[in-house]
Amino acid sequence: MPVILQEIDRAEWEKDAQVAQDLARIYRDAPAERLPAPVERFIDDHFTQGGVFCCALFNARRLGAVAVRRETRVWWLSHFCVRAETRHRGVGSRLLMLIAERAQGEGCTPRVPTTVLMMGDQLLLARLGYHPAADGTYYEFHPLASQGGRQ
Repeated sequence: MPVILQEIDRAEWEKDAQVAQDLARIYRDAPAERLPAPVERFIDDHFTQGGVFCCALFNARRLGAVAVRRETRVWWLSHFCVRAETRHRGVGSRLLMLIAERAQGEGCTPRVPTTVLMMGDQLLLARLGYHPAADGTYYEFHPLASQGGRQ
């Protein structure tokens, strides 16, 4: 499935009704325990805190999203969700790998706080080359592990 990475910031969310609708639709499909607030408030709060959303775009449709907050050398990923009718087709895996590639291309390391992870998320991250930090507070992407190499 040829998934393209699309970054959405507040300006695009506010000016493009289709973008706003698609992003809300993705997160409305999320299990209730995944979101800390109602969908529109969650999205607005994330933008207010300086975050962006990285979306999986396929055939001009946004199928999944990840909330991303950038720091100097780290991209914090959270609240990943794929539309219900598209789950288990590799969209989420591809989206997470595209984000990791972009982050590394910008000299940053992708991390996922463990506080936002369900067991299935942890298994997916491990399969993609993310490993828990020694203190257990986050998972961090290690590219060699995702390619079957050793570190």
